[in-house]
Amino acid sequence: MNDEQLLRFSRQIMLPEMDIAGQQRLVDATVLIVGMGGLGCPAAMYLAAAGVGHLIIADDDTVELTNLQRQIGHGQKDLGKVKVSSVQETLLGLNPDVKITALTSRLAGAELDSAVAAADVVVDATDNFTARFAINRSCVQARKPLVSGAAIRMEGQVAVFDSRNPASPCYQCLYTEGDDALTSCSQNGVMAPLVGIIGSVQAMETIKLLSGIGQTLAGRLLLLDATSMQWREMKLPRDPACPACGN
Repeated sequence: MNDEQLLRFSRQIMLPEMDIAGQQRLVDATVLIVGMGGLGCPAAMYLAAAGVGHLIIADDDTVELTNLQRQIGHGQKDLGKVKVSSVQETLLGLNPDVKITALTSRLAGAELDSAVAAADVVVDATDNFTARFAINRSCVQARKPLVSGAAIRMEGQVAVFDSRNPASPCYQCLYTEGDDALTSCSQNGVMAPLVGIIGSVQAMETIKLLSGIGQTLAGRLLLLDATSMQWREMKLPRDPACPACGN
């Protein structure tokens, strides 16, 4: 790191558990974030600001007026623009040293596997089960830690699935594949700050995985009821019969 970076990240470096070594691990890291919506925007912004050196951001969508209520990486001037291009400008405004690889396709198959393989941590900020199962399978295959988040109405959840640990469950240990047509924000609504809370927790868990500090949410599921601002925690066992990670 150069002198400007040492100054930029000084408030993190002064934390004893982080220090220069932990910050350097962030600078040297690559994170894949799939989805540049309500979860992906705050997650990407905090990771860029915190000093992650390379962000691979993926989304095939364009910015619409209804997005601006909660997707804080975009603004009024970005309407009609490809989301990854809009967010790329925002991230470089926060930290001009961050390297951005912007993927404008909906990742699937070999392209998804390639993007996952290139990352140290994968952040799932998508809004549908089909994408989540595909990302999970790719992470299990490549043995990459997955930081999963979801938010709808006034409820959110976050979990870490770390397939580097044989005892860790994967996303499909928690959910089975099925139709999720009625679980979208467009069908049910979502409160704006909720996605910011969940996306920020995803960023925090990603930083912990990269830097090696603290205890991650691996094997645990955090559930937030924003109506009462109460968090609940559930322990997640690994399913030996799981079709994605089972024996």
